[in-house]
Amino acid sequence: MNATAATQAKPEPRPWLAHYPPAVPPEIGDPGTLADLIARACQTYGTRPAFESFGKAISFAETGRAARAFAAWLQAQGYRKGDRIALMMPNILAYPATIFGALLGGYTVVNVNPLYTARELAHQLNDSGARVLVVIENFAHVVEEAKPQLKIERVVVATAGDLMGFKGHIVNFVARRIKKVVKPFNLPGFVPLATVLAGSDAMTPVTVTPDDIAFLQYTGGTTGVAKGATLSHRNVASNVEQCGLWLGWALEPPLGRSDYQHVMVTALPLYHIFALTCCCLFMLRIGAKGLLIANPRDIAGFVKTLKASRFTLISGVNTLYNALANHPEFAQVNFDELRFAVSGGMATQAAVAKHWKAVTGRPIIEGYGLSETSPVATINRPDISEFSGTVGYPLSSTEVAIRDAEGHDLPIGESGEICIRGPQVMVGYWNRPDETAKVMSPDGYFRSGDIGVMQPDGQVRIVDRMKDMVLVSGFNVYPNEVEDVIATHPGVLESAVVGLPDEHSGEAVTAFVVRRDPALTADELRAFCKESLTGYKVPKQIFFREALPKTNVGKVLRRALREEVASKG
Repeated sequence: MNATAATQAKPEPRPWLAHYPPAVPPEIGDPGTLADLIARACQTYGTRPAFESFGKAISFAETGRAARAFAAWLQAQGYRKGDRIALMMPNILAYPATIFGALLGGYTVVNVNPLYTARELAHQLNDSGARVLVVIENFAHVVEEAKPQLKIERVVVATAGDLMGFKGHIVNFVARRIKKVVKPFNLPGFVPLATVLAGSDAMTPVTVTPDDIAFLQYTGGTTGVAKGATLSHRNVASNVEQCGLWLGWALEPPLGRSDYQHVMVTALPLYHIFALTCCCLFMLRIGAKGLLIANPRDIAGFVKTLKASRFTLISGVNTLYNALANHPEFAQVNFDELRFAVSGGMATQAAVAKHWKAVTGRPIIEGYGLSETSPVATINRPDISEFSGTVGYPLSSTEVAIRDAEGHDLPIGESGEICIRGPQVMVGYWNRPDETAKVMSPDGYFRSGDIGVMQPDGQVRIVDRMKDMVLVSGFNVYPNEVEDVIATHPGVLESAVVGLPDEHSGEAVTAFVVRRDPALTADELRAFCKESLTGYKVPKQIFFREALPKTNVGKVLRRALREEVASKG
């Protein structure tokens, strides 16, 4: 389509506003800062339980005290506002306490996947310039392995039992002696987080502004090189406010129940932007309790926890909802108070949504966003009765445009790149102005790299991804990174990595390999990859070929490989 035609067919501005719930305004007000949000919640809801882990709950006041103690310790060590503090933990009580403490102190949080290998960890910590790392003891051995390459100054070691009192000793004993998930490590000079949190909470007050950087949320790109999406307090606080306006009216307590508290099942890891904003920070706004699930892969244990718990909200990805709904004991869970289930991170399959509603009686509400958008850009109305198959409407103060490769707006119903503008869109990529320029349009829209269609009422439907990224259970896998690791094997001549459909994880990492050594086996190559890649990045399938399809300039055609497999059924 030429530019003139695209301009003539430009859709009406913000058609979605006519379909907003009556209580939702088109624009948000001043969201303040995350430091304001944390301080206000810990004071307003002081005696309420804020988080629960392994059957132990701590109050908002207790969480606030621990957060201030962490901030005070950082200050006492000489760290200043703006310094990067890395956190490498699953969903345990120590995680929100340290996130909140860092934000209250004006520090920048660098969230780290605890499953990272030493190579991946070294890249992220060095790229971010993190000065302090808080790591759960289960993965401290990875830090030890990476230590020669790290510029980190202090290592703080947390445990699953921190902030749990006597019960914490039992939890740690089970982890170390019975389950044996804690490996020996040698990190001279490390500080136990328990020692830090037991110290004074008399932190020096810090003035935090909306423009201060709250998070470096690492994500990838077309090159596969992990980049830090720079998210300011304004970015993330705006998204919390947007979610609050969109969902808050549907979360009103039952009549006469001023003491009513929502409980969010927090199974998605808090180092992931979806859980961070929606399951943690947004819950502060409404005074809800976070039911922390440290290991959601243990579906039997997860279901057991749900059977013993009261909850009103749950968030997840397609694969998690599918696994839960298919567990034989899941139907025994009490769903009487469940208001809604929110899905994101990857496309929700209609069959999974249908099964979920048949078991729980509640539809899945799907949203869409990216690390670069803090993350929510669009979401279904919370009052839908059936799964919609769309990712809903743009949030307040958010504009979504569907554009062609030249950046022209496309007519309603035509597929193109989803572009997003709003206060939740990142400042840019950390120290990567060249990469930032590639994804930001001159008029301030973030180019998502995803292909979608806007419906006449303003709802967005995802069609496909422009990038070659593979999405495994909601986590991004970038082919170049996997190919780079494979290329270091002496028995490999060349390779190409693509994503193929998988009923369990949405997509599976698949490698097509041309061997240098004819004796090389798939098992051998897979074991080699496990030394340098997190488990979900390791190729699930490996196909050996005599050659790879390429363009006339030598670029491997990944699309041709995907089509080849699809054609064979």
